[in-house]
Amino acid sequence: MTDHSKPQLAKSLGPVQLWAIAVGLVISGEYFGWSYGWASAGTLGFLIATIFVALMYLALIFSYTELTTAMPKAGGPFVYVSAAFGHRAGLVAGYASTAEFIFAPPAIALAIGSYLHVQFPALPPKAGAVMAYLLFMGVNIAGVQVAASFELIVTVAAIIELFIFMGVVWPGFSWHRFVTHGWAGTDHFSWSVLGGIAASVPFAIWFFLAIEGVALTAEEARSPRRTLPIAYIAAIVTLVLLSFGVMILAGGVGDWRNLANLNDPLPFAMKTVVGSHSPYLHMLVWLGLFGLVASLHAIIMGCARQICALAQGGGLPRWMGLVSPRFQTPYTSVLVCGGVGILAIFSDDIVSFGGESLTASIVTLSVFGALTMYIMTMASLFKLRQIAPDMPRSWHAPGYPFIPAYALLATGLCLGLVGLQKPLLLGLYVSIIALMTGGRLLFDRHMKRT
Repeated sequence: MTDHSKPQLAKSLGPVQLWAIAVGLVISGEYFGWSYGWASAGTLGFLIATIFVALMYLALIFSYTELTTAMPKAGGPFVYVSAAFGHRAGLVAGYASTAEFIFAPPAIALAIGSYLHVQFPALPPKAGAVMAYLLFMGVNIAGVQVAASFELIVTVAAIIELFIFMGVVWPGFSWHRFVTHGWAGTDHFSWSVLGGIAASVPFAIWFFLAIEGVALTAEEARSPRRTLPIAYIAAIVTLVLLSFGVMILAGGVGDWRNLANLNDPLPFAMKTVVGSHSPYLHMLVWLGLFGLVASLHAIIMGCARQICALAQGGGLPRWMGLVSPRFQTPYTSVLVCGGVGILAIFSDDIVSFGGESLTASIVTLSVFGALTMYIMTMASLFKLRQIAPDMPRSWHAPGYPFIPAYALLATGLCLGLVGLQKPLLLGLYVSIIALMTGGRLLFDRHMKRT
């Protein structure tokens, strides 16, 4: 039962704002990070990986929406898995979701800081990253309507910029250039390419990672059982179109191997077509910041809602779930998300795992969290169909049980592939989740005894 004496989250988000949040959570992945998949799999190998992952996310979102509309709560996967498998399993899902949302923002903030450093050399990259964190923490605390309106503006600007990019490079596109050396640097498929395709899966996931996070704003949505399905379906269609359009066009305007190890492939692809002095190129460089800003802001929003719901549900200290009586936002959880992110930023040059920088490592940890949560929520969908057939569902997963089964099997396969590629980080991730879950259960047992 809701305690109406305590400050509550404001219900003010409509379908357009929810769509903007869902797309904004992800859209930085269209701008950077994905091109590293070419380095291991080639353009054709990575295209196969991206098709597989895109189908996985389509199946996932069409299925996940059933859970979101049946239980429109800010806790998202924590709520769904708890209802299906009990509180302990719900804690694991909640902690996995928190890992996804708390580890992704530092990488995006560092990218923003590096971008600002290029434009303003006197500003150190880490200082720019911290400034970005502080700014969007403030926007998130100021009120969900302010935060959602800002997110709508920067998301639309980022999408427009991607369409401009595709339109400008289209005349220089050649399918022949895209497929040349397209199988991991060779012109012919061989079974040895499969290892490279498997290694490229995390970069294909980066195209769509965190789209499901809009469910964490469900308690702030108007008529969530109607508005959330609209937002989800519109968002996943938007992202699929953008990801394939950007990837294919960027790979066919020159030698794609020159872009495979770059963190900013789009400006270099455009420069191949229009030259280094084109006003289009300068516009892309400046407006490309909107994609990073949209994702950083939206993921901080989702991270705060997940931590707040876990705290209010007994999974984290209660003070992390406080809601501001003035702004009706989870201000303490915003501060926790930002504090962890800023610590990670200043640890970037100190900590490495298997020779990787902390930035690369925390992205992988975020992927582990997401895949764990996807598996548990899809399993919950099947379980709840059995034990709660009369649960109010304004949306039913299409093609049940086949489409949800594909989502479940595909996410399990992706987790296995990424784990084989990054065993050290997998061990670290499992240890973090085990420590958090075990610590919480021990604390609960101690409180019962006393």
